[in-house]
Amino acid sequence: MLAKNGGDPGFMYDREVETMSRAAIADLQAERLRWSLNHAYAKVGHFRTALDKAGVKPSDLKTIADIRHFPFTVKTDLRDNYPFNMFSMPLDQMARVHASSGTTGKPTVVGYSMNDLDLWSRLMARSMAAAGLRPGDLVHNAYGYGLFTGGLGAHYGAEKLGCVVVPVSGGGTERQVTLINDFKPRILCSTPSYALNIAEVAESMGVDIAKLPVRRGLFGAEPWSNELRAELDRRLGIKSCDVYGLSEIMGPGVACECDTARNGLHGWEDHFLFEIIDPETLEPLPMGETGELVITTLTKEAMPMIRYRTRDITRLTDEPCACGRTHVRILRVDGRDDDMMIIRGVNVYPSQVESVLVGLEGLAPHYQIRLFKQGPLDAMAVDVEVLAEVGENGDVLKSKAAEVRHHIKSIIGVTCAVIAKTPGQIPRSQGKAVRVVDER
Repeated sequence: MLAKNGGDPGFMYDREVETMSRAAIADLQAERLRWSLNHAYAKVGHFRTALDKAGVKPSDLKTIADIRHFPFTVKTDLRDNYPFNMFSMPLDQMARVHASSGTTGKPTVVGYSMNDLDLWSRLMARSMAAAGLRPGDLVHNAYGYGLFTGGLGAHYGAEKLGCVVVPVSGGGTERQVTLINDFKPRILCSTPSYALNIAEVAESMGVDIAKLPVRRGLFGAEPWSNELRAELDRRLGIKSCDVYGLSEIMGPGVACECDTARNGLHGWEDHFLFEIIDPETLEPLPMGETGELVITTLTKEAMPMIRYRTRDITRLTDEPCACGRTHVRILRVDGRDDDMMIIRGVNVYPSQVESVLVGLEGLAPHYQIRLFKQGPLDAMAVDVEVLAEVGENGDVLKSKAAEVRHHIKSIIGVTCAVIAKTPGQIPRSQGKAVRVVDER
């Protein structure tokens, strides 16, 4: 029996599955992929039409490599089938419905059977165990609850693992700090930008979270850099781990970093098939090459997904991990394909800007990128925030802005306007951070 708040440092929630041989993983994936394709074709009109149009049938899959002949699914397919036409079963047989915010159009709606919810909880428990959570840990869950999958995904996963959950949700940051100080949780779950906000508010309240029992942070739902990870580790006194997921596939728990290596997210291959494709040619790329991540569900009942284009730019590795897990790792690269900005012919990702800014002397780790038109061309401005000791003198702020502009130009290769602002002037996150404001 695993001891509470400690135990075996090599603890795995599903040890037998998490350490399967690569050959055994491939055999299991092939078997489950055939089931998933047949299930989607038989039960979901969209997939039946898409496969027929592409001239393929589930029976055409002889090996996993044959998945390359099957059509992709994209987010607009979900919106075109709004609200429930991507479901494989009648609504009255479902257990739950989640949805995206819909800020850029109709929300994407996703559904779960009871078996799907149990699977989601188990995979989140597996992910949390990989990140260092243990049965009996007190978990402060500051992910938002509701249609967003983050809060409930973390909640049920932690309970499945045997943790004790404080379901705080997002917002009310001073109250969050008070509860952390009083309850003394071992685990903080939130978006990385909101964790940074919590750290800042704690400092203003005279609470040193680094001296409290909080030892792990499980952060996800938005891209973040290794520089921000180092900042969170330092200010909160924790080991921060990245958790990955998307509602179209399941929610959080599709992949997670282990706290042993913190070098890539272990993708749970017994339930998902991961591919990397060239986003221009749409052709599959070999292991280790950078491209767009594509995911196929292998065991989802209520809403199977075939070759979903995530738009996340990354690469995969099946090299052995120090933790002993054998599932492929999804490595951070730049961000999302649809987040990429082209500024005067230079490709720029928000995560690249963050890497330059976070930790720069005299700057707080808060920033915002503004996109606007400069004649016929797209241009970029970056608002940064100085630390209190820098002062509010106009000349000092201009000097700091010039310094930051030089760093961005020399490291990323793009010329942009920079405005240095005084403490508190950059908006703080209450959930997912708004890093890019499009003024075009």
